[in-house]
Amino acid sequence: MADTPPAGDPNANLPQMRVMVHYVKDLSFENPGAPEGLRGGEPPQFDLGVDIQGRKLHGEVHEVQLLINATATRGGKTLFIAELSFAGLFELVNFDDAMREQVLLIECPRLLFPFARRVLADAVQDGGYPPLMLEPIDFAGLYRQQKGQGQTQPLQDESGGEPPAGNA
Repeated sequence: MADTPPAGDPNANLPQMRVMVHYVKDLSFENPGAPEGLRGGEPPQFDLGVDIQGRKLHGEVHEVQLLINATATRGGKTLFIAELSFAGLFELVNFDDAMREQVLLIECPRLLFPFARRVLADAVQDGGYPPLMLEPIDFAGLYRQQKGQGQTQPLQDESGGEPPAGNA
């Protein structure tokens, strides 16, 4: 089966996205509150952060990273710190620059999120706590908010010449 449409195909110039692979790029779990923090008590407070970074690798292939940081505290003491960089390679063909940016900063993270959520939940559970089940993230809303504030940046190319895209 060919990756490109046959010659004369009316769909040959339509935008096409292909998910090539997704993977854990980096995962860290620190458990400084163990074993005392595992005994229960009042519910912990959570500090969550999400960032999206994208870069062009070669041709039409881009890497998008979904970075999630979670810190749980109780009574001013840190129970755990979890940091995850979950990435995917996406091939984007026939996209103009504006549409490519939206796909990379909205659609690609939306596709990565369920997998990243599971990895993070498993890491927290393996640390002795109930799994951390993150609510779905409105990546389109984050993108619109950042665009309105002028916070989105050009995508980084493979030579590292441009800064990463997106911060949430």
